[in-house]
Amino acid sequence: MVSILVIDDDPAMTDLLKIILSSNHMEVIVANDGKSGLTFLENSTPNLIILDLLMPELDGWKVCRTIKHDYRIPILILSAVDSPSMIAEALDAGADDYLIKPVSSISLLAHINNLIR
Repeated sequence: MVSILVIDDDPAMTDLLKIILSSNHMEVIVANDGKSGLTFLENSTPNLIILDLLMPELDGWKVCRTIKHDYRIPILILSAVDSPSMIAEALDAGADDYLIKPVSSISLLAHINNLIR
């Protein structure tokens, strides 16, 4: 079973992702802030991380850099940020893919499947 860690401070978004991904036979672990996400990684290795950029305290760019420095796990940024410079910054920080919220479940699943191949 594919294991996905979702790091996003919006409980409505994490609940929605959990419903979509679980119904597609994926195990979903939720962390509602960057620090909790990094703590989870100390003891477990998911197949993929879905990461939001705009979070308090430890933002997604910092979380992405830390994960890419310490782990070899694909990262899919899922963010409302639609600025070319910020998208480029996220990709430069190590993100493997970038989707802008809102995204269709079909598109999300296609990007996930591409990253975990």
